[in-house]
Amino acid sequence: MELHEITAGLPEPVRKAWERSMTNGRAALTRRTLLRATGLAVGAGSLAACGIPPAKSVATGDSTANQAKDLSDTEKVVNFSNWPLYIDVDDKDKEKHASLDQFTAATGVKVRYTEDVNDNVEFFGKVKPQLAAGQDTGRDLMVLTDWMAGKLIRLGWVEKLEMANVTNAITNLEARFRAPDWDPGRLYSYPWAGIQTVVAYNKKATKGKAVTSVAQLLDDPELKGRVTFLSEMRDTVGMVLLSQGKSPEKFTADDYNGAIARLQKAVDSKQIRKFTGNDYGQELSSGDIAACLAWGGDLIQLRADNPDIEYVIPEDGYLASTDNMLVPAKAQHKKNAEKLIDFYYQPKVAAELTASIGYVSGVTGIKDELAKLAPDMAENPLVLPTAEMAAKAHVFRSLTEAEESEFEDKFSKLIGA
Repeated sequence: MELHEITAGLPEPVRKAWERSMTNGRAALTRRTLLRATGLAVGAGSLAACGIPPAKSVATGDSTANQAKDLSDTEKVVNFSNWPLYIDVDDKDKEKHASLDQFTAATGVKVRYTEDVNDNVEFFGKVKPQLAAGQDTGRDLMVLTDWMAGKLIRLGWVEKLEMANVTNAITNLEARFRAPDWDPGRLYSYPWAGIQTVVAYNKKATKGKAVTSVAQLLDDPELKGRVTFLSEMRDTVGMVLLSQGKSPEKFTADDYNGAIARLQKAVDSKQIRKFTGNDYGQELSSGDIAACLAWGGDLIQLRADNPDIEYVIPEDGYLASTDNMLVPAKAQHKKNAEKLIDFYYQPKVAAELTASIGYVSGVTGIKDELAKLAPDMAENPLVLPTAEMAAKAHVFRSLTEAEESEFEDKFSKLIGA
């Protein structure tokens, strides 16, 4: 599907923001690519080639009902769509995933695993026609970032979870992930992994000077022209709101405008060189830029390759987001999907996943298990945030359709997109 087909029908500023995300944001060089740094090229591929059946209509007797007849008891399979390089991988056989094999051994349910979520917007374009028509997408479980997960829930295109099937998840979910405003009480979703937006700098490029705040990124004359912010609106504006003493969870339109004005001043003075997607990593490592906003998962690999790279959790706080497991409407194997969600909420299994992907786990009590597998990760706050760090985490509130259009328009003008 072409980019213009995916974004057709969206308000102009929202369309531009989505296209920017796909061409210069997290989709341009995925978070998982930098983490693994394997050079593996993963395409979307055809669903049929990966064993996932094509979308089909489901005769339920009620074309508006989300839930199809659940075939889980007779068909021991679950079709799982995820991002590339976002699960444990066997060193010798890249097609093998120990955690999925463990799940099959424990439940008898085979997982048809497909790495076809290369970007939230692109994936939305794949499943929208079927979901809008009340048809099965051929998927039973999918992983999407919080703002897109919230959009699908609002549209009624996600099935409510049966609580009796996700008891591990209910029990072991970290408290800070329990009540996002887009899914209060986690009735439809559970986190696969968490992502943090923090401040990073190259201490060689700054001649040993620490960069500890967003305000310093915006004002320090010694950093002029060597600073980048992110092209993802929620991350950049959220971090600036925090630096201004505003809450990303509760900000007003005036607060948003104040953050945009603050950024515009830094753009006009040429303090900010540019707004980037993941491509900040190479420039930060080389010292071409001195400091930036960065994603925590990227920094684990960047710091492993270059000891001059440092990161800071600003005193004002930082932005946190999640990638989440959801069951799409009309899924044919809902109970099997719920079993898989629940399986990953066992601390031992969660630790194995975390050791492999290096992102924040939503599962409480995994430190001891993780220490057995990857001692350095168990002590890394980018992977297991300390209580002090977790207390500084903030989330960007959900936007109405009108707000999203207005805010994205202003941000697009700011960054010249």
